[in-house]
Amino acid sequence: MSGTPALEADAAAIARKVAPIAAAGEEGRVNRRLIQALGEEGLLPRLFPQRAGGSREGDISAVDLCVVRETLGRESTHVENAIAIQALGAYPIVLAGSEAQLRRWVAPLAAGKAVAALAITEPNAGSDAGALELRAEPDGKGYRLTGVKVFISNAPDADVYTLFARTTPGAGTRGITAFIVPGDAERLTGVSIRLISPHPIGRIELDGVFVPRDQMLGEVDQGFKLAMRVLNLFRPSVGASVVGMAQAALDAAIRHAATRKAFGRPIREFQAVSHQLAEMATRLEAARLLVYAAAEAYDRGGTHVARRSAMAKLFATETAQFVIDAAIQVHGAQALEEGHLLEHLYRAVRAPRIYEGTSEIQREIIARDLFKDLPS
Repeated sequence: MSGTPALEADAAAIARKVAPIAAAGEEGRVNRRLIQALGEEGLLPRLFPQRAGGSREGDISAVDLCVVRETLGRESTHVENAIAIQALGAYPIVLAGSEAQLRRWVAPLAAGKAVAALAITEPNAGSDAGALELRAEPDGKGYRLTGVKVFISNAPDADVYTLFARTTPGAGTRGITAFIVPGDAERLTGVSIRLISPHPIGRIELDGVFVPRDQMLGEVDQGFKLAMRVLNLFRPSVGASVVGMAQAALDAAIRHAATRKAFGRPIREFQAVSHQLAEMATRLEAARLLVYAAAEAYDRGGTHVARRSAMAKLFATETAQFVIDAAIQVHGAQALEEGHLLEHLYRAVRAPRIYEGTSEIQREIIARDLFKDLPS
């Protein structure tokens, strides 16, 4: 699909190698041993450019990011989560950071020696990023940050937050600035949140946290553009990750249908089952093609990148939910048992339809783009 079979093979092999470390982690909290192992095995560095302490000649391509996330989604959702959240938290600095910021903050992240988090969502600003309320007020040689971020992956355990705050009140998306905030900053506190699927996520509160000016990312009031650059890069790969999860579910359903017998014959011989598997496979292949088309459009600087990224995330996440649900139906009650692969995937696949923009927001992005070139 991508021209990077070596990357796919390496990602799969590393995922299997670190599986015991992934399994030993505490549910709902950052698995530092896993992140460190992904650095030591060389997979994390392959997502980062050499200028930021990684092993790539340049920034990660959207296609390569999709290859890694699809492969890991198929092999291990724990490993996929760990590497995806780390990259998502670090890439605002990769895209907009100075050389000094890259050396200080990103190099340890690329090596797996520190943990990153992207902090955008707030209690009153989820899908509407322009409604951010967390304040960044000038204070001498820096800013004081005050407010709350919620549903932040890797919080409250992250060592580095790339955080988006309001620098100009009443300016909507034009009044947001990005900052680098260390996890041990004075007057920063946080708590973990439990979700239906084990996922390191939490809430952080900033009570006048001081951030020096050299920890500001890019220009004042230009943070929203940076956030959109990052999300346009990562949205197709969200689709890739769930395509991988759905492929694991489809593979399990095919194996089960070939061996499970009912009324004296394998259930694959019942049209209700075989045609359902055909529908699952067809939709999944369509999702995969849409994901990689969006990734390739991003990499070549094509047109309508935001629309294509939104389409990829929307269709892939909705399709993956369907495929995994159908795979459970093929298996029957045994797939509902705690610890079964499909029980795990059923819980894990639900969140991607919400994070990095809900399905409804993806439809809004697509619709707006369809009409934007028409005369007003």
